[in-house]
Formats: sequence, structure tokens, C-alpha cells
Amino acid sequence: MMSAGDQEPGHYYVGIDVGTGSVRAALVDQQGILLAFAEEPIKQWEPQVNHHEQSSEDIWAACCLVTKKIVQGVDVQRIRGLGFDATCSLVVLDKQFHPLPVNHEGDSKRNVIMWLDHRAVSQVHRINKTKHGVLRYVGGVMSVEMQAPKLLWLKENLRETCWDKAGHFFDLPDFLSWKATGVTARSLCSLVCKWTYSAEKGWDDSFWKTVGLEDLIDDNYSKIGNLVLPPGTCLGSGLTPEAAKELGLPSGIAVAASLIDAHAGGLGVIGADLRGHGLICEGQPVTSRLAVICGTSSCHMGISKDPIFVPGVWGPYFSAMVPGFWLNEGGQSVTGKLIDHIVQGHAAFPELQAKATARCQSIYAYLNSHLDLIKKAQPVGFLTVDLHVWPDFHGNRSPLADLTLKGMVTGLTLSQDLDDLAIRYLATVQAIAFGTRFIIEAMQAAGHSLSTLFLCGGLSKNPLFVQMHADITGMPVVLSQEVESVLVGAAILGACASGDFTSVQEAMARMSKVGKVVFPRHEDKKYYDKKYQVFLKMVEHQKEYSAIMNGN
Repeated sequence: MMSAGDQEPGHYYVGIDVGTGSVRAALVDQQGILLAFAEEPIKQWEPQVNHHEQSSEDIWAACCLVTKKIVQGVDVQRIRGLGFDATCSLVVLDKQFHPLPVNHEGDSKRNVIMWLDHRAVSQVHRINKTKHGVLRYVGGVMSVEMQAPKLLWLKENLRETCWDKAGHFFDLPDFLSWKATGVTARSLCSLVCKWTYSAEKGWDDSFWKTVGLEDLIDDNYSKIGNLVLPPGTCLGSGLTPEAAKELGLPSGIAVAASLIDAHAGGLGVIGADLRGHGLICEGQPVTSRLAVICGTSSCHMGISKDPIFVPGVWGPYFSAMVPGFWLNEGGQSVTGKLIDHIVQGHAAFPELQAKATARCQSIYAYLNSHLDLIKKAQPVGFLTVDLHVWPDFHGNRSPLADLTLKGMVTGLTLSQDLDDLAIRYLATVQAIAFGTRFIIEAMQAAGHSLSTLFLCGGLSKNPLFVQMHADITGMPVVLSQEVESVLVGAAILGACASGDFTSVQEAMARMSKVGKVVFPRHEDKKYYDKKYQVFLKMVEHQKEYSAIMNGN
């Protein structure tokens, strides 16, 4: 095995990222630079409220399409490894690996229950009522987005058409690595984070018996995984000839055990070399860094040498992202979607669209410049002195772990103009940053020592979103040189599987690069501290209103 110092020049790695709405692929070199990129949308079905489905065949076809695009004109013999990441959606196959329907219509093409699907609400309530010991490792309360409640829903609702015929239940990242290699091994990341597997103890028979899924224990858990490997481990003999042909890659190249998409983003940013950037955390351990992956939803990844239990925050998960470290994962549901919802639902949205188009800008770039116009002499953040938002329009993932919470806005006027739209947008962005501060404070109270934020994902491209995170948390925000940090994370997996690096940590240090550091405006601290007090009061009030309405 070569160390990074004596590698042959010119090795490439392919990272494939399956997000909520599209598949993306990148060709990445040994320095973590993206050389080629392609994207393809994937289908979604919503047959009824809170049911969200996809097709594993459609997803794989999109993977093949984007990979063929990024290797056009490239000497494919220089490609050494392939890594996948994906959303933690549930893929159901029969014993012959054919798709099974996860819907009442019996449409077997739709064989994936998406991560954001909330059909299993009653099942998750029953699971949480058991107060089983495994729940301690998910912040005390299991999320409806995890796999056990979805499995229980399938057993209780689609017994004949799906449950009794099922041979394999895959997390989507593991389905992809199986499709590429024919190896049914599961990634430690998926099983530990979403399936209640323990890196030290394995599966807990008593949990599956207690919740009514004892049939999964049969045949040494063959349906949900009995060979479990750390992310970045090479699977079997690498890419099969059939998959190689479909992807346009050489047969036999190394394929890595996969990661969930947010965890790939964490891997792609958290190990960057900070020397020369004037940051306090420059000489501090990697455990002082919080990776925030902000796209459709936001995930907050912090690692520690020893397990830390944080109420309402998922984990601690051993080796689920960086081998040898415990991971805690906080999160905010549908943050990117919430900003779109607030902006697109406003009466001035058509005017915004027209003006942004005329100036060849995105609507958010236009809104940011519009806020600069109306702020006059004060800092832009002060425009929301009377407008406050609680952002849990889709329930709270962390640190309250309360699905029933709703969104709140206080300080509305009769105004419907562009100024009003811009200020509502600003208040929403601030609310998401306050949610991040709320999660950080919970993690620090439990024992984490955090000093720097590392942001990646779609929202990290928005300078206002980044500056508000710095100002509201009081921490510097590090942005990667490569905005597509999730794809860099997937490529890091492929690089590790190829043997070109001795460890995930070595690959992270070599392939993660700092692009820019955004520092907080400490002179505005008093203002944001006051707004944060209001933020916390809002959820107290919501709970009081609920108690009044539910009282006798």
C-alpha cells in the first residue's frame, strides 16, 4: 500500500451522490479537485400525504447516466476507486433481488420509501413507548425517518404484497454498493445511524422482538445485513463487469462501503488543513469542529473521542463517519425547503422573479442585494427587530425531537411589497441559524467542545446564510474550496478503497481544502442574543398554547 507521498501522479476517483431530487457524480483527483461534474433528476411519487416513494431502478439508471458523462474523454485506466453516498431511504427487494411495492397500488417500480416519508408516525410512537435501551443511542427518541418504524409499517400494512415476499431491505447507499459489486455487505454508517445496529455489540435481538419485528432475526439477520464494514472499506473484488459496462468504468476498480449523504459531506469538509487561516481551532483537535451540511434539510455533525449522549441529538454512533471517532448528529428538517416555501408563498414573489431574471441573478442573490439597499445605515440583520420566526414547519428533529411542533411567525404587517418579502426571507434564514445555535448549545452542555463551523451543501453558497450562521453562533464559518463537498466525501471513500491512502483521516487531510473563512461580527452579538431569547420563548409559548387547547 502506498502512502500519499509516493503515489503515482494522475489517479482519479469517482464520487456518486444520490440526493432527494437528483443524482450527481464527479471525477475527483488526489488533491480533492473536481475535474468533471454531472447531474440528473430522479423521479418521486407522493401517492398520498406524507407518503414519498422512489424507484431503485430509476436511481441506478441515473447513476449510470451521470457517471458516463463525467468520464467522457478521460483515460479511465487512471480511475482507481468509486464511492457512493445517498439519502437514508429504504429499498425493498425480493429474494431474487427484484423490486417489491411499498405502496397500496402494488406498483413494484416504486420500491423505495424515501427518508422524509412520515407514514410510520403511529409505529414510531409505539417504538418510543417501549423505552428500549437502543433508543439511548438516538437521543432518547427514535425519528419517524429511521428504518425500524418504516419496516413495521410495511409488516402491518403490506403483509402479502411486500413483507412476506421480501428478501432484502437495504439502506439506499448500501443498495448502490451492492448493485456495483454484488456484495450484500452493509456500511457501518447506515446500520448504526438508521437501523439500531451497534458497532460494538451488533444487533440487539430483544429490540426487534419488543417492537414486533422478530422475523428479521431469522437466518442471522440476512434480510437487513450480517456483514457490516466501515465506510471506505473495499467491497469484494470491486466493480463487476456488468456494473462496469453500465457505468462506463473499468471492471474491477475498488468500490467502497458507502456513507449517508450528509455524512459524506461531513467527511468532505471536517478534515481540512486550517494552517495559515488565522483560526483559533488551527492547533485544536478535529473534535472542535462542527460540520453543517445544509441542503433540503440541515445536518450537524460533531465527532468525539469518547461517547457523548446528547438529549434530542442522534448518536453517539461509533465509526459512523470518521473511523475511530464517535459521531453525534443534530438536524433541522427541510431548511432549504422552508426558505423556498416562505419566499415563493409571498404576494411579491412574481415581482421578485421578474426583477431577478431581468438582472440575470438567482432570486436569492437578488434578495441579498435588495436587503443591502433597504438596510440604510444599520447592519442588515437588524431589519428583523420586530419580526421573529420559529422554523419547525415540519416538526423539530434536534434538540427537542418533537414531530408535533409547528412553524411560527410573529410581527407580520399588512405590507405585501418586495421589502416585506426580503425581510421575511431574512428572518427565516436567521431562524435556521438560531436552530443551529440551539443544537450547538445542547451538544456543548453534554460535553462537546466546539469552536468552528464547517458549512457545505446548497445553502452554503448563499453568503447571507453563511454570515448569519457566523453572527448568530459567534463562531467562524469555514467554507470548502470545492462547494460540492458531499461529492468530495464520496470520492474520499473511493480513494480509501483503492489503497492510495493509508486511512480515511489521511485522505480527508489531503482531499479537503479550505476556500474561505467567514468571521462573526462580534459587535452585533447583543442584538442576536436578544433575538435568541425571543426564539426560545416562541417554542415555550407554542407548548403553552397546545396545553391550553388540549386541556379540559
